[in-house]
Amino acid sequence: MNNNNHIKKTLYADDDYEPVSLLFRLRAPSLLAGLFLGIGISFIVSGFEEVLSSNVQIAFFLPFIVYIANAVGEQTGAIYCRDLKTGKAKFSNYFFKELALGIIFGAVFGIFSGAISLLWLKNNLISLSVTLATFFAIMIAPIVALIISHFFQSIHEDPAADSGPIATVLQDMTSVLIYGVVATIIML
Repeated sequence: MNNNNHIKKTLYADDDYEPVSLLFRLRAPSLLAGLFLGIGISFIVSGFEEVLSSNVQIAFFLPFIVYIANAVGEQTGAIYCRDLKTGKAKFSNYFFKELALGIIFGAVFGIFSGAISLLWLKNNLISLSVTLATFFAIMIAPIVALIISHFFQSIHEDPAADSGPIATVLQDMTSVLIYGVVATIIML
């Protein structure tokens, strides 16, 4: 008996060769999960109503923090997924390098965005909140993307099709939580 018959192969979404019906079936579940989790972000934001109502300027930086952390995570996810398909990706190598990159990018973008917010709004507490939240959100972003991509690969689901929407919404939630908690601690 050949043991290779029981090995589950990953079916990758390939727009060049696969019909739209298969591409839809491969991509829809993670997008549907993202829809519901994305709605959950609104509930998370509402949990920070007190700090947001204390100074509306805090809300100015929420889209930026969510975007920049997500952009960093998406780079990680795209590169890791590409290398997973070729069989050249080693999770432990990626983990430590991406953690280091998250710390470096987090520090650079955190300091830069904090300085911009200080020059713009002249508010030390908002600037500190933006600096710290940007740092932590970006520091965590590549690890979130990496773990989600690795998880989908390990269960033989196309990590490029499934991890993008899930990693995005989880990273967005994480960024909102980080900024909300940091701003609450500093501002209230």
